[in-house]
Amino acid sequence: MSHVRREGNQAHDGAHCARCDAVCCRLTVVLQPEDWIPPHLTTRTEAQLLVMAHDEDGWCVALDGARMNCGIYETRPAVCRRFVMDGPYCNAVRSEYVQERARAIDLTLL
Repeated sequence: MSHVRREGNQAHDGAHCARCDAVCCRLTVVLQPEDWIPPHLTTRTEAQLLVMAHDEDGWCVALDGARMNCGIYETRPAVCRRFVMDGPYCNAVRSEYVQERARAIDLTLL
């Protein structure tokens, strides 16, 4: 069953694992003391916060890019567990990502 939501006069499909762009996997994930993440997947910010590391393209290093899913799903950080797919924050992040991608496209007028 497809989840369809209305915003204003426009209907759109909600987020689903099968067609998610995993945009949340580009966010900074601050790790908590109760998180057990292998050290090779973490880094420290300039402020010395322990966070999930990102690859050179900005994606979380735990993301399995071929399947677009979390490679450490069973032991993912608490903040990732609280991130609600198709919730308000998810939709805001996805919307911002789409807008950024649209701005990045160069248009040539003839």
